[in-house]
Amino acid sequence: MGASARRGGGAGPAVTQRRYLDRKLKLSLLRAADALETQGSVVKAAATLGMTQPALTKALRELEDVAGCRLFERHPRGVTPTQAGALVVRGARRVLAELRRLDEQLDELASAGSGTVAVGALPVAAAGILPGVLIRLKETHPFVTVRMQQGRTEDLLPLLASGELDLIVGRLYEPAVPDGFAREALWSEPISILARADHPIFAGPATVERLSEYELVLPTVSQRVGQEIEHLLVQLGLHSRAPVRSSSYSFIREMLLQSDALSIMPRLMMVGDLLRGALRVVAPPVAAPERPAGLILPRDRALPPPARALADALRAYVAEIDARAVASGAPAPITGCNGTRRKSDTTSRRRRT
Repeated sequence: MGASARRGGGAGPAVTQRRYLDRKLKLSLLRAADALETQGSVVKAAATLGMTQPALTKALRELEDVAGCRLFERHPRGVTPTQAGALVVRGARRVLAELRRLDEQLDELASAGSGTVAVGALPVAAAGILPGVLIRLKETHPFVTVRMQQGRTEDLLPLLASGELDLIVGRLYEPAVPDGFAREALWSEPISILARADHPIFAGPATVERLSEYELVLPTVSQRVGQEIEHLLVQLGLHSRAPVRSSSYSFIREMLLQSDALSIMPRLMMVGDLLRGALRVVAPPVAAPERPAGLILPRDRALPPPARALADALRAYVAEIDARAVASGAPAPITGCNGTRRKSDTTSRRRRT
């Protein structure tokens, strides 16, 4: 199968023949590797690429001949990449991402003020703050195309590393080990108690006893956010309640506006209703921890102009949220950051080392 390892002198290290990937690799083979890893099945990958299954199998054999090793293990339920296959897939995605970016940059040259920004969004940011950001981006840059991918931090970071994403917006979780990304904290999204503006809970201090009088409607969210909500429920002594749970923010919103139900969630998930005054944040009887959020940025490359425009729109929108909240008489900034911006502790520590 193509280049093979051969030994010289018996006890010496293995000497591998040159693969000449820069001469032999075709873009169609890189797309095949990407689709196979994504779909985990030759049949599904072939359908995604618009190829027949025999044609994709032939392309995989050609790619393995060029690489000189097996790249995917076949099993009854599909295919999985080998260690070498995982390397090839990562490289393929970087190359394809760079070519897509080149295509977009050529479009930018041909049409000033256009281009594409690829943004990764954590679920809370996607539901809460990003709609307002994108509205403002379109007002100032109407010809910029936005590609948004929602997911968890651990799923989005590899896409940022490969260049498939320009930046990530959302909660800034502390990485277990240094990961080489810059983090810019722009706001805080503490777990908060929300109620309609004329809710009877605002008639006096929101004690634990008074909170326990009302039904709860809670979001079905990611494991990390869910754990933080459960932690606050335990602190409030409400963990034994049987709340209504829903993944529909529209349903939760209607429950809050049409009844005496309370909800516990990151407050910016309902930022529109908070700004309009339809919902209010209930001052909790226990302090909720800060949850910094903002931008995750690559260190090894500059942001293209459309991505810089989105980042600027995000910063401006966070400042606008707090300015509107203060103007309406809110007791504290909705974003929880008092209008200040700072680099995250993670970023600061890395810069000092």
